[in-house]
Amino acid sequence: MRAVRTRELVLRYVLLLAVLALTAGPFLWQLSTSLKGPTEDIFSSPPKFLPSHPTLHNYERVADTVPVWDYAFNSLKVATANVVTNCVGSALAGYALARLRYRGRRVATLVFVLAMLVPVEGIIIAQFTTMRELGLNNTLIGVVLPGCIGAMNVLLMRNAFLNLPYEIEEAAYVDGANAWQRFLRIALPSVRGTVAVVAIFAFMGAWDDFLWPLIVLSDPSKFTLTIGLNYLHGTFANDERLVAAGTVIAVAPLIALFACLQRYFFRGVGEGAVKG
Repeated sequence: MRAVRTRELVLRYVLLLAVLALTAGPFLWQLSTSLKGPTEDIFSSPPKFLPSHPTLHNYERVADTVPVWDYAFNSLKVATANVVTNCVGSALAGYALARLRYRGRRVATLVFVLAMLVPVEGIIIAQFTTMRELGLNNTLIGVVLPGCIGAMNVLLMRNAFLNLPYEIEEAAYVDGANAWQRFLRIALPSVRGTVAVVAIFAFMGAWDDFLWPLIVLSDPSKFTLTIGLNYLHGTFANDERLVAAGTVIAVAPLIALFACLQRYFFRGVGEGAVKG
């Protein structure tokens, strides 16, 4: 039995290391490439992972040649607005679907479920036409508006609120608390983990979005980072070091955000688990 357990433990660690290599390996390779100088061969065989003389010169070249920090600031504005609107809107909608009693609540929940089944490519032309009619073409508001409240985030908040004991709110109701007071003082503080999950998903979705900003934006000064990196790749297709440096710049904020909110993220996964 002890030998069997040892083999199972070894197998688990081997599988975990394989998954780690598949997920973190490409990023670590890009990081290594971005730190290599112009004299190092990045296509050597066998490949050399660690740079001989690490340098940050590639990051300086990216910033000097392409306004990458302006693009990053535009992405930060879009992502921050997306986080705020998703957290506020999803929390309000999720609480209404989970706790309030009114006719049509099940139909409203079904609408959010069906909205998740519609591919973005199927409605993107309608979104573009709507933004054009509203005069929001080529604006960052036009980038934010279609994704300001996600159906998945609403359902995550709904399931988190459903898991709260009704007795707590009933006691507050007996004490004279109205719906807003029960939402702000009792329900919302109890699902902070799920709010963190929504914030991470909203930030990642807005930061990594490429297709919609590419369609709605035409002014280079308003480009987001994903569009700017595409321009970088087209301009410096033969210099993989600059492309790798731009990739690291794009991924670093996501890693920092998850590192800061990981405790709330894993707690929020349990709060927002699917409930039948």
